[in-house]
Amino acid sequence: ELVMLAMMMMTMVVKMMMVVMMIMVVLIMMAMMVVVVTLTTVLMMVVMMVVMMVVMMVMMVVMVVMMVVTMVVVAMVVVVMVVVVMMVVVVMMVVVMMMVVMMVVVVMMVVMMMVVMMVVVVMMV
Repeated sequence: ELVMLAMMMMTMVVKMMMVVMMIMVVLIMMAMMVVVVTLTTVLMMVVMMVVMMVVMMVMMVVMVVMMVVTMVVVAMVVVVMVVVVMMVVVVMMVVVMMMVVMMVVVVMMVVMMMVVMMVVVVMMV
């Protein structure tokens, strides 16, 4: 009977050990799952951060390019404006010169007429 009791005890202990092992394995599995989930979440977070950083960098580059393009366009417009102003000034100068020349010619003609008149008067006298 003692041997039977011992055998029963042994089987009970073995069964208990098996149950404990099973519980341990389940716990380890759960822990592994938690670790994997946390790692995946962390990885996802890191990937999201990297993606955000890349997007920010691209946005910054695009902003800089836009700024440069706008600056170039503004510079081009300014240059065109300056050229137009210069052209207008030159045209104005030419017109003024023409006006002066015309005035001089008119004055010369008047002087000539006066001289002719004087000569005619002298001749008549």
